[in-house]
Amino acid sequence: MKTFIPPLLALLGVCVPAGAITVTTPANGAQVNSPFMLVASTNTCGGVIAVSMGYSIDHERAVIQSTSFSVMVTAPAGKHVLHVKCWGKKVHDQVKLDIQILSGPAIPANALSVNKIQTLPGWRMKYDPATPGTASGVMSMVTSPSLSGETARFDTSFTNWGGVLFSVTYGSDPNPTNFVYDAQVWIEAGSQLGNLEMDNNQVTANGHTIIYAFQCAGDSNTWDYSENAGTPTAPIVHWVHSDQFCNPLDWTPNEWHHVQVSYSRDDAGNVTYHSVWLDGVEAPINQTVNSDFDLRWAPVLIANFQMDGLGANGSSTLYLDNLTLYCW
Repeated sequence: MKTFIPPLLALLGVCVPAGAITVTTPANGAQVNSPFMLVASTNTCGGVIAVSMGYSIDHERAVIQSTSFSVMVTAPAGKHVLHVKCWGKKVHDQVKLDIQILSGPAIPANALSVNKIQTLPGWRMKYDPATPGTASGVMSMVTSPSLSGETARFDTSFTNWGGVLFSVTYGSDPNPTNFVYDAQVWIEAGSQLGNLEMDNNQVTANGHTIIYAFQCAGDSNTWDYSENAGTPTAPIVHWVHSDQFCNPLDWTPNEWHHVQVSYSRDDAGNVTYHSVWLDGVEAPINQTVNSDFDLRWAPVLIANFQMDGLGANGSSTLYLDNLTLYCW
């Protein structure tokens, strides 16, 4: 039998049972990495028109949102109660979800972030001449598979280990010295993927470009990072193998994988690669190399996503969602 809520209770501001709030993600009992995507909406709240919504972790103060919102939420590792709330005229409701935050890089509260970079206009595509063979690719936006509802799909074909580089300008800030590259990646079954590269480029105050290059290298079965083995004006790009295992062929196909790469720089262009997390499991890197290039670029921040082929010829299809760059 449906419970009748007397209108007087709403007028008195009594909390009435929830039911109109929809939380699309995360699910109750979910294990997520921080930051995680929270998507929720409602039209009514306790039987009246909803005015606003919000959320809180455990007993923290609620963060107010509109009646339909999608935000990235940061929380420390461990078990938590996620409260998703709504407010109407003298009425409030909430739903509670139990979630577990897996380990990930520490991101301070004052960090700046650019979210859902995969949805930005102006993505560029080119064959990477540093790879052998040939390669081509196309990018399109799809709704499935998707975590946010807006996923970038990358279809590439290659010969002789050729690679395709996709990139987009997401800002222009010369000041940050710490970054976290955070992405959800889906590799379609049957993809012939040799290396998966995820880079970030920053033009600093002196006009030089710092290249934060990082990849899961199937040819060496390691997480790799790049260095400038030459000088800023006569650069020599060199990949360095870490002692941490990675091969994209070992990533379970047709499911989402959370990649988080943490690094920082000093004023001389030396980059320290701290750690990479894959699905909440940390692989410490803790190596410092010079990565300063005098490329005469305009002030930009650029995110890269590159796929190199595996073998003599073939193709790959990858999906990219919730691409976020944190900086401070």
